[in-house]
Amino acid sequence: MLKKAAGKDIPTKSGTKTNPKSQKEVPGQMLDKASKEIPTTSGTKSQIMMRLEKMVEESDIMHGAIRSVDMDEGVFGIAHSELIAKEDMQQLFEHEELGIAVIHTYIWYMYDTLMRGTELCNRFNFIAASRINTTFITKNPTSVMNELVDRFMVAGDNTTPSLYFLTFNSGNGGHWLLVAMDLSRLMVYYLDSLPGNWSKYPSMKKTVDAAILKFRSKKNYRNRKDITWVRVQCPQQNNSIDCGFFVLRFMRDIIALNRIDIPKMVWNNNLGFILILSDISSNLLLNHEYVLFS
Repeated sequence: MLKKAAGKDIPTKSGTKTNPKSQKEVPGQMLDKASKEIPTTSGTKSQIMMRLEKMVEESDIMHGAIRSVDMDEGVFGIAHSELIAKEDMQQLFEHEELGIAVIHTYIWYMYDTLMRGTELCNRFNFIAASRINTTFITKNPTSVMNELVDRFMVAGDNTTPSLYFLTFNSGNGGHWLLVAMDLSRLMVYYLDSLPGNWSKYPSMKKTVDAAILKFRSKKNYRNRKDITWVRVQCPQQNNSIDCGFFVLRFMRDIIALNRIDIPKMVWNNNLGFILILSDISSNLLLNHEYVLFS
């Protein structure tokens, strides 16, 4: 069973200045709601929570049962299994920090419901958070870089624009953020629900850059320019626990809109939590016959 990485956030110093030359803001257009099923009526959250509580009461998962989610190689490039237990369910209905098991399981859900059997599989790829994070980079950066290169090699020649999503954790139960890499155009999008940019994680940026260049070298692609990192304007969390929910929502909207160029991300923060809560609880962690929106 994979070690769970809690999603506690790293506080940032107020008034910290960033160098505008090292950070590009994407002005682009606003993202409309990516999904028509997002509830907008007042009181929706309480309705969902009541349904969820009922589901929990009727489920054996709260009495020691474990769900095994088997993921084929289409999700992370290699076959992968995730175990979902009581503690993972509690992260959802008690609105706690998300761990790796929940992050991975929702990625599988997006792949299975939005991408499988469509051309989206050629445009969006996922990298397992359990293999690439600050803790592993600190211990063995070369090994982590090679893990990234191997993932890039699985997906094909990458000569057309596509995105690799890395849900990155700062380590030791730290902050979740999203890195989206376009290997064909040497573009890396940085999406973070806290202020600041990639300069907070220099070892992550160095590892990602090295992996992209090594991959292109192995494929005999010419590096016509430097890798460009872009800090995407996106919604900010207003508490210390929602980073994981934000990362999942970022990916979901990008895939649903089939966007390789990522504009500003704009949506109701509260609905972000509601949507993820609904998707995971009704389709993954409990029995599939339960439906939140009936």
